[in-house]
Amino acid sequence: MKALVYTSPKALEYREEPGPLVPSGECLVRVEAVGICGSDMHAYLGHDERRPAPLILGHEGAGVVVEGPLQGKRVTVNPLATCGKCRACLTGRNNLCPGRQILSMVPRQGAFAELIAIPAENLVEMPDDVSFEKACLAEPLACGWHGVRLGAAALDLPLAEARCLVIGGGAIGLGAALALTAQGARDVTISEANPRRLPALKSAGKFTIASPDAIMAAQAGGYDMVIDGVGFAATRASASRATRPGGVIVHIGLGDADGGLDIRRMTLQEITFIGAYTYTPQDFRDTAAAIFDGRLGPLDWPEIRDLENGAEAFADILNGRASAPKIILKP
Repeated sequence: MKALVYTSPKALEYREEPGPLVPSGECLVRVEAVGICGSDMHAYLGHDERRPAPLILGHEGAGVVVEGPLQGKRVTVNPLATCGKCRACLTGRNNLCPGRQILSMVPRQGAFAELIAIPAENLVEMPDDVSFEKACLAEPLACGWHGVRLGAAALDLPLAEARCLVIGGGAIGLGAALALTAQGARDVTISEANPRRLPALKSAGKFTIASPDAIMAAQAGGYDMVIDGVGFAATRASASRATRPGGVIVHIGLGDADGGLDIRRMTLQEITFIGAYTYTPQDFRDTAAAIFDGRLGPLDWPEIRDLENGAEAFADILNGRASAPKIILKP
């Protein structure tokens, strides 16, 4: 099969690779669309020891089952494979399974390829009238859906009455903003520094768009829930300042690990901090259903490119030349 292979930092090669082995109970899926994630960029830069080269990256996939229990079905792919037996799995928190595996991490090769192997229970069938390009967004949008659900449970008022701020207008931040709206929020602001992204953000939903400088200049404590979809020290500092006493910060972004949180203010003002990692199987199914029935909007903001041109797409993202919040590759 053809695949886009990460070979060394900032190097990707489109080449022939062996097809995946398909264990019993798993499906062989022909990939029709796959998104580039921030974690793919992190690995591409050589910053993720969990993803050593050479490796096929990519975990935001949709396609057609060509072998296995769901043969012939059009599906979107939950890339997080778990044991199903541990305490986390048995309580529905499969994303915390200590034995979890994800496409694009050893031992599972990723979806920047023509074929992938994945357990049948990780596949969600999709309607014929939904495109693969929309369906592959289930994975990144499920991260926001999961974070919103956790944040809403910790709030002391309904989402419909909450002022919400999302920091970052990439796919994770935009997905969180869309999930907020779908789950009942009426007042959602997105903070985004890259002017290239603004047209896509404005067309994606009825959000207020603000610059990071405007958020920092505003009165402190103006938001009930703040979702950090970036995860750098500067965005954590902004989240710490923007959240009201008794409010909630949901931290989804994985930009870096150090600094930014105002622990003294969080303690004195009883601000709840929640780390949100990926999603549960139910979050993924709920997100897919929201895509299928249109609750997350037209989802026409990604840019579509061919997989063979994937190295150029990574370089464009790295150098700030990509205006869309998401680039989707087609094998």
